[in-house]
Amino acid sequence: MSAVLRGALRGLRPPRRGGRPGPLAAAALRPLGGGAGAQGRKETPSPLSGKDRADTVIIGGGCIGVSLAYHLAKAGLKDVVLLEKTELTAGSTWHAAGLTTYYHPGINLKKIHSYSIKLYEKLEEETGQAVGFHQPGSIRIATTPTRVDEFKYQMTRTGWHSTEQYLITPEKVQELFPLLNMDTVLAGLYNPGDGHIDPYSLTMALAAGARKYGAQLNYPVQVTNLNSRSDGTWDVETPLGIIRAKRVVNTAGFWARDIGKMIGLQHPLIPVHHQYVVTSTIPEVKALERELPVIRDLEASYYLRQERDGLLFGPYESEEKMKLQASWVTHGVPPGFGKELFESDLDRIMDYIEAAMEMVPVLKKADIVNTIAGPITYSPDILPMVGPHQGVRNYWVAIGFGYGIIHAGGIGKYLSDWILEGEPPFDLIEVDPNRYGRWTTTEYTAAKARESYGFNNVVGYPKEERFAGRPTERTSRLYHLLKSQCSMGFHAGWEQPHWFYKPGDETGYKPSFRRTNWFDPVGREYKQVMEKVGVIDLSPFGKFKVKGTDSVKLLDHLFANIVPKVGSTNISHMLTPRGKVYAELTVSQLCPGEFMLVTGSGSELHDLRWIEEKIMRDGYKVEIENVTDEMGVLGVAGPYARQVLQKLTNEDLSDGSFKFLQSRHLKLADIAVTAIRISYTGELGWELYHRKEDSVALYSAIMEAGQKEGIDNFGTYALNALRLEKGFRAWGAEMNCDTNPLEAGLEYFVKLNKPADFTGKQALKKIKEKGLSRRLVYLTVETDNVDPEGNESVWHNGKVIGNTTSGTFSYSAQRSLAFAYVPTELSKVGQKLDVELLGKNYPATIIQEPLVQTEPMRMRLQRKGEIPKI
Repeated sequence: MSAVLRGALRGLRPPRRGGRPGPLAAAALRPLGGGAGAQGRKETPSPLSGKDRADTVIIGGGCIGVSLAYHLAKAGLKDVVLLEKTELTAGSTWHAAGLTTYYHPGINLKKIHSYSIKLYEKLEEETGQAVGFHQPGSIRIATTPTRVDEFKYQMTRTGWHSTEQYLITPEKVQELFPLLNMDTVLAGLYNPGDGHIDPYSLTMALAAGARKYGAQLNYPVQVTNLNSRSDGTWDVETPLGIIRAKRVVNTAGFWARDIGKMIGLQHPLIPVHHQYVVTSTIPEVKALERELPVIRDLEASYYLRQERDGLLFGPYESEEKMKLQASWVTHGVPPGFGKELFESDLDRIMDYIEAAMEMVPVLKKADIVNTIAGPITYSPDILPMVGPHQGVRNYWVAIGFGYGIIHAGGIGKYLSDWILEGEPPFDLIEVDPNRYGRWTTTEYTAAKARESYGFNNVVGYPKEERFAGRPTERTSRLYHLLKSQCSMGFHAGWEQPHWFYKPGDETGYKPSFRRTNWFDPVGREYKQVMEKVGVIDLSPFGKFKVKGTDSVKLLDHLFANIVPKVGSTNISHMLTPRGKVYAELTVSQLCPGEFMLVTGSGSELHDLRWIEEKIMRDGYKVEIENVTDEMGVLGVAGPYARQVLQKLTNEDLSDGSFKFLQSRHLKLADIAVTAIRISYTGELGWELYHRKEDSVALYSAIMEAGQKEGIDNFGTYALNALRLEKGFRAWGAEMNCDTNPLEAGLEYFVKLNKPADFTGKQALKKIKEKGLSRRLVYLTVETDNVDPEGNESVWHNGKVIGNTTSGTFSYSAQRSLAFAYVPTELSKVGQKLDVELLGKNYPATIIQEPLVQTEPMRMRLQRKGEIPKI
């Protein structure tokens, strides 16, 4: 490190304080006005002006809350009131680095990023407020071959979006950023429209727009309490009076936990210390003719951008080095904290500063004039929590934003549309606040936030697993029995076997963009289920019991399928008013008027909230109980499944007595179970629902009974291969809030002619009448050592025309298999297409589904003397 920089850093280091970090007093340590925040700028206070009723009360005046106020008011909603305890931008907004990017490794949040940037481009013209928006582009730097693979992986996931993104050569990287040391650069991922914006100016422009369209922004007004009323409205208490609101939206940043506690919620959030530094003028930067693009040196884990004629750079330290403000979780945010900073700790980021100097050598001669160390709020998985909260009527959240500036515009629009239209405008399940539950403890939140912060720039593999905070308290009773035998996956707090080990296998988690250590073992498990019998732990399923005088009526209006008869089960879908697929559940009528509903682990509270809202809104006389944590589930599947289970019961399990999609209570090895003849494998099988306390005894009895038949375990990876070969759709992949059931090929489960006017029925009739523009198709893909996962680009005649939704290797056909959405005119069987995988287009052909017929279908064909597909 240069003596100049070392001296500059030493001069900026504030005096140490004992105990809990306090705000910095030194003005030199505050962000620069007009660039990376504006602490010194203040607005004239705008206290509450006698208003006692509102449609929507937004709590928190950072960029997220102000954006929501702007979008609701612009859409025409009257009586939008925002309450801010100090002043607008206080908290995390004012000191943010202001980075904006089209890039996101996920799929759905790309839409949020894109909308935000398009909004920011025109906001100054609309409101008359300058926003300080710079769009020099950004480059993510690859310095390892694995990182280049990741860029190729991300290119195919972006190809079917409108976002501009390019994989560029080292020569192009140097042309765009001439100050870079190119010794280790292998490639760049370039987004031309990226850049940075002044967070303070952005928020003030959104505030001007919100006021222009009729919203009231009031500050300083602190919310002191929230009281829910029996009619679903809220009394919002402040020192200046009470406001009665139809709904409240918590956008309170790192105060969001305090707001949640007022109504008994423990939002899993924790403040993280984030630091960045700003240099003085650098002659080489000043001499440039155009602004440098933002760079992200991913292996060294920092971002760097131009700030006036100098540079600004900020690291994401490893989980060992990063710092949480855990005291705020246990004791609350200190009174009066608003536009303050923490003491900086440059020792903590010194390794990252030195790495930045190696990549951008002009930094070695730079003087640092500003160090910013401020709080940003993290959720356990780094993604925000956005939407209505289960268990509390008309309470919405938009909290936990680690990247609030780029999310603000898009999230404001997304939430506004949902509030006004009664359904999410598109699928954004990954930010559903209901992905967390009682299992999300403070200890778990802290461990995951450390990991997530430190993993900001790690390689993002398919089938990624992260291990901090695991296991949670929500384990299946089989966890301790199976954990040494398999590779576990994390599902909504649960541990569930992905695949099992045998002697000679390479064990453990070995992520890759290509086939890896689980590939052959999963083939072995596939064969086990197809030829013998396998057992799988399905305990993470979401499980609800519904009963009451209106239970049949409720489900008839909630689901597009008919209500199953007593002792029967069916697959049913909840649709949105626009006819999109909100959820898929199995529905069993166990006895007259009493039902069990089962959904995937990731959608447990997501689905429960929707059902509860329907019950409350329409006044159905029913009781619904979430029994997810009380019940274990074992799946038994394969040609010998009946033979094994019959040894454990006196009940007749023959095909004539216990038909496909029937359900009943019975005893296995003297253990009470609710048995449903259904299996996501498509093979002969049962799902066995039982008290969680009985899981080990039931599992042991089944495994003992199946010794002669060669029984063994299988995991979710094999389950996925089996379901795809059978042509089974998966919610969250083939269907979600972006798709309607007709284009997804779910017509069999949608009864448009049933009398009940179920939610989405009228919209679906119009969709059917208009005709479909795209369809879900079934593809075989000629690959080598890589298989489709879903969300890859599908090509035809040199153009991207669609996207895969999920994929696998077919151990039956010995080739890759995928579902994909393509235009209707290209959806015929035999159509030739290409699927892009890791930068290469592989030939694909649409085939007739399924590749392998289900066991019930094979039995029917055999009875008719026909030859089944297997």
